[in-house]
Amino acid sequence: MAKEELKIGEISKPRFEFRSFGQSFEAANKRMARLSDPIPEKVWERHSDEIYIVSKTNDVNNTKIRDGKMDIKTFIQSVDGLEQWNPLMKGEFPISADVLKNEVWPAFQVETPKFDKREYTLDEFLALIRKDANLQAVKVHKQRFGYMVNNTLCETGNVLINGAKIVTVNSESTEIEDIKKTIRDVGLEGVENINYLQAIKRVIGMIDKSLAN
Repeated sequence: MAKEELKIGEISKPRFEFRSFGQSFEAANKRMARLSDPIPEKVWERHSDEIYIVSKTNDVNNTKIRDGKMDIKTFIQSVDGLEQWNPLMKGEFPISADVLKNEVWPAFQVETPKFDKREYTLDEFLALIRKDANLQAVKVHKQRFGYMVNNTLCETGNVLINGAKIVTVNSESTEIEDIKKTIRDVGLEGVENINYLQAIKRVIGMIDKSLAN
């Protein structure tokens, strides 16, 4: 069966991903830039401000809010150390209490609060988050630089987590072997695969573990 040719910004079947976080991936970043195929100018550099909702009791559902929209992805499987995540739900604020009750709070894996309104604005939703000691809203700013290596979508990036600066590097594709080749080619063999949910928890102290470097 022919491999799927990935295109930046287009929907594909669920991808596998390698990602890591630390203080520096300078050598890998340089190799990624040199090995990259040409990519659209719109993804040379991107900035975004997001809010991640992390839960002490959940490591399998990743919730983020960007531009007034909520996106929840759920962990599906790990194959050869690579993670596969699929969309669980998408929503837009104001968001109904029914969606919060039946879809959002179950993803946090904490006790569902009592909802006394039919719908909630983003600020009202965040107020509910602050009332639960198991939940935390974390501000994340991303500066991402896009590449394409071995037909895998790649990026390096500067990330601010509640103002704390770390860096990230990643490769994702529907084809596991293409990612593994990219990891070898850019010099990331042996580096821990760390997703955003885990990285944020480590930075804010919810998980007592360091980043990759």
